[in-house]
Amino acid sequence: MCEFCLKHGEGQKWYLQANNYSEDLLNDIRRRKMIENFAADGESTAKTIEKMDKLSTAPKFIQALVRRLVPRKMKKRHYGQVVPIEDVEKIFGFVNSIVRVACYCRHFTVGKEKRYCYGISMGPNGGKFGELMKNVDTSFLTGPDSVGAETLTKEQAIASFREHEKEGLCHTVWTFQTPFIGGICNCDRADCLAMRSTVTHNIPVMFRAEFIAEANPDKCVGCRQCMKLCQFGAISYSASNKKAVIDKMKCYGCGICRAACVKDAIHLEPRANDPVVAKIW
Repeated sequence: MCEFCLKHGEGQKWYLQANNYSEDLLNDIRRRKMIENFAADGESTAKTIEKMDKLSTAPKFIQALVRRLVPRKMKKRHYGQVVPIEDVEKIFGFVNSIVRVACYCRHFTVGKEKRYCYGISMGPNGGKFGELMKNVDTSFLTGPDSVGAETLTKEQAIASFREHEKEGLCHTVWTFQTPFIGGICNCDRADCLAMRSTVTHNIPVMFRAEFIAEANPDKCVGCRQCMKLCQFGAISYSASNKKAVIDKMKCYGCGICRAACVKDAIHLEPRANDPVVAKIW
């Protein structure tokens, strides 16, 4: 189990605990203010992109300091975890409202509106979290080419996530002052700041999933389609065996690779059951 499962899930998957989505947590004035400021502070986000890109040229001791301090801070404020589609469906099963909005990261990295982010709430019609989202900078959420925040049914949301998988996007849950979970995003290494920070710059702001992927060599035909979707560079190809090979040490357990496998040769196994990666988060 990840660190948050022990702290906020009583030894179970913390993101499947309904109390971590509760309206009661939003009664905290500091948390409400943090959410409002987070969404409105575009200048800070732009500076973060610049700082990350320059980190590789910084002195080694600066790099080490950043990689130690940033995750510690983010675990308290805004931290995520990779979740497979099965667990996304379980979350949609107990939340009472789902709102799709424009992705904050893509707004700054590619300058386009991409509707990859989903606000989730235990309250009806968006609850208190929905009210907070209405206070977000309207020029961002409802620009001239935007349809604004969209309320989806659970069935519509799941269908959208299936489509995101075909695009190779990795599902992640996010806290707003831990342990409150307010969003599920769909990330990739090219455009998502959190994934770029975690995978490219080795500054973790998300946990790996509670699972790892495994390939069945008897079913694999070596088509390499799964390699195209892996955001973590965890899948390689054995020229000798003509089979896909999954590197457990790199795998984040998102399960997106399964969306490309027409032979159903890839499945997920609990991370805790594999002694090699059980403690790698």
